[in-house]
Amino acid sequence: MIRRAAAAGLAVIALTDHDTVAGMAEAAAALPPGLTLVPGMELSCRRDGHSVHMLTYLFDPTRDELAAQTQAIRNSRVERAKAMVERLADLGAPVTWDQVTAIAGDGVIGRPHIARAMIDAGVVSSVQEAFTNRWIGPGGPAYVAKYALDPAVAVALVRAAGGVCVLAHPRARTRGWMVPEELVVELADAGLAGLEIAHPDHDQSQRAVLRALADRLGLVATGGSDDHGELTGDRIGSEWTEPDSLAVLVGAATGASVITA
Repeated sequence: MIRRAAAAGLAVIALTDHDTVAGMAEAAAALPPGLTLVPGMELSCRRDGHSVHMLTYLFDPTRDELAAQTQAIRNSRVERAKAMVERLADLGAPVTWDQVTAIAGDGVIGRPHIARAMIDAGVVSSVQEAFTNRWIGPGGPAYVAKYALDPAVAVALVRAAGGVCVLAHPRARTRGWMVPEELVVELADAGLAGLEIAHPDHDQSQRAVLRALADRLGLVATGGSDDHGELTGDRIGSEWTEPDSLAVLVGAATGASVITA
């Protein structure tokens, strides 16, 4: 990922794996001169049965309560994935736990790994097909919910650990649920620092609405590629955060510092 960021000509990259900072040391060790790393994590949250993703930056990952909650989420991910594989087997899909763990490697196991195993087994032709309510999408026969934090609780935990929070892709239609404005207002009152506006799943009309909302609430406008490698088409560098916005986030954080070579 660091090599790809450098090849794309980026000056700064934020590493925000889901519910873990396990890759941060390796990423820092791989930094070339001229590329800055912002430590972070994408924290799994849920409100009213809907998934909410929280981008968290520059926090102290050793803070007991935050560390305990992220460990609980990772444990839940494993149990959830095992249950989904079992349900797929009941549906006649030849997907095994060994296949899924081999694909995940050292990473935190998630639905994309199961979807890739389904593709390899010939069950579906794409990740998008796997994520429908035919299979492992919400409401699907093999779907299992995972443990997740309420987003307001997540903001409080990250702030207590010296970090800053940005609400990820809040109006992405492709994800099936758009975060309502009233929740953004609630989170802003709770200490949310920013809104992710420039995102591949946000069209221009959504970006305009979100920017107006961010301006009204005093939130930092950010952007990111949400790159997941070949799963999303190797799109690192397709969206970005303006330097002034990054400076505001860095200045507000006390839990960690950016990393340079």
